[in-house]
Amino acid sequence: MAIKVLIMGAAGKDFHVFNTCYRGNRNYEVVAFTATQIPDIENRIYPPVLAGDLYPNGIPIVSERKLTETIQTQKVDQVIFAYSDVSYEYVDRKRRLAEAAGAKFSVAPVDETMIPSVKPIVAICAVRTGSGKSQTTRRALQILRDKGRRVVAVRHPMPYGDLSKQICERFATIADLEKYNCTIEEMEEYEPHIAMGAAVYAGVDYEKILREAEKEADVILWDGGNNDTPFFKPDLYITVADPHRAGHELAYYPGRINFERADVIVINKIDTADKKNIDIVLANAKEHNPKAKIIMAKSPVTVEKPELIRGKRVLVIEDGPTLTHGDMKIGAGTIAAKQWGAAELVDPRPYIVGKMKETFQRYPDIGVLLPAMGYSKQEIRDLEATVNACQCDSVVIGTPIDLGRIIKINKPHTRVTYELAEVGSPNLEELLAKF
Repeated sequence: MAIKVLIMGAAGKDFHVFNTCYRGNRNYEVVAFTATQIPDIENRIYPPVLAGDLYPNGIPIVSERKLTETIQTQKVDQVIFAYSDVSYEYVDRKRRLAEAAGAKFSVAPVDETMIPSVKPIVAICAVRTGSGKSQTTRRALQILRDKGRRVVAVRHPMPYGDLSKQICERFATIADLEKYNCTIEEMEEYEPHIAMGAAVYAGVDYEKILREAEKEADVILWDGGNNDTPFFKPDLYITVADPHRAGHELAYYPGRINFERADVIVINKIDTADKKNIDIVLANAKEHNPKAKIIMAKSPVTVEKPELIRGKRVLVIEDGPTLTHGDMKIGAGTIAAKQWGAAELVDPRPYIVGKMKETFQRYPDIGVLLPAMGYSKQEIRDLEATVNACQCDSVVIGTPIDLGRIIKINKPHTRVTYELAEVGSPNLEELLAKF
């Protein structure tokens, strides 16, 4: 009889694990996916067009809250943990829960889920959400393009809608973001590439995505999500570490895998982190991955309208996942507010409405920052209502996209942008030239 498997996920790595390890394999029967982290992604079906001939009715996606119930009612033999940016202690809690319900437990395989390519792959990953993957990817993309290479980015999945319509997506214009009905979280990742004139692929079936990307690229950049491992077999493996969360490079899954496997470790944000924390990350790199090249980098911020910060009571909006499951207490907007002399960071919590209330209930330690949550149209409306209700002089937007294009803000607002600035040698240009 086929071994019954349940895959724990968050609409990303879980589907990729199924596609690469279980689809078409008669030795296993995947009875369900569980879903967490992302709002409203459960109660769907992984459709037959993706699940394959062995699953004519597709595969149910249920809330992780039903983990024990599903293991017991479906007589699950194995539970595979396949999502990211959680502590190893958290993973162990899930292990104990699955084993108590009667199933074996393991984390998702790494090498088996890395698809080889006929084109060179530069993978850019991280130890935690919000470490600086995206700015590092943009820097690498620019360097390679300046050398005359055709570069395509492939982004870690965020398929939160109709999965059958998200099998393979290509984004090259702002209109494409509307065509595919993107969430704010998707736009934050795709729009900066589009602004640079580069195409970016994403979706659900990364074998198909890779083969399409290969048709138009000399080099493919894997732009990782959260702190997940690459879906493609890298020829150059770059991992970004964050000294604002020193020690997390060893304590969080699967970021530690990225840290220990990397060819290059970028220790980012050295311009705003404490030296003692920079030294901790550096020491951990030398101990746990002595072969890796170390790049030291700053993450300088630029403000469009600094006059809207200086001396003002400001509402700071930061990247959503960075503040929520990324556990960050500071972002580009916060740094800009401090550097440009804001009089006060206004607490948004008295003004939050709807799904924004759910976010703060789930992540009570966010504090006086507002995460740019937008996984659904309702969440975007609630974000807009919260911003407009907030009693402040101006709004500081530290997200990777122009949030003012997505929501209507009824008060003065300014964007904060940030790029990667390597310090000394080695640097990305030198290492990519050798690559």
